[in-house]
Amino acid sequence: MNTAEALMADAPIELTSTVNEPAPVATQNQSLRDCVEQAMDNYFKHLDGQSVSDVYDLVMAEVEAPMLEIVMKYTRHNQTKAAQVLGLNRGTLRKKLKQYGLL
Repeated sequence: MNTAEALMADAPIELTSTVNEPAPVATQNQSLRDCVEQAMDNYFKHLDGQSVSDVYDLVMAEVEAPMLEIVMKYTRHNQTKAAQVLGLNRGTLRKKLKQYGLL
């Protein structure tokens, strides 16, 4: 487990707050981009001087797995439709589903 994964185990990327600051509130009008920006800002604020690496892979794994789950549910587990929705090759989708234990 790398440093970033260890930190995420203790402090996952989510909209949280400390005792002294109000929790950010996601609204229906808040874009996915804004949510990610808030979560990443929160993550880096709470590193407390610890070094971090592989943030890209960490974030992608945190975002990609639930996205795949929701798309598979939306398409009633039809991999061909899910691949079309995602703009992926069906083989690539299967690889990713296996990667996250969703297949």
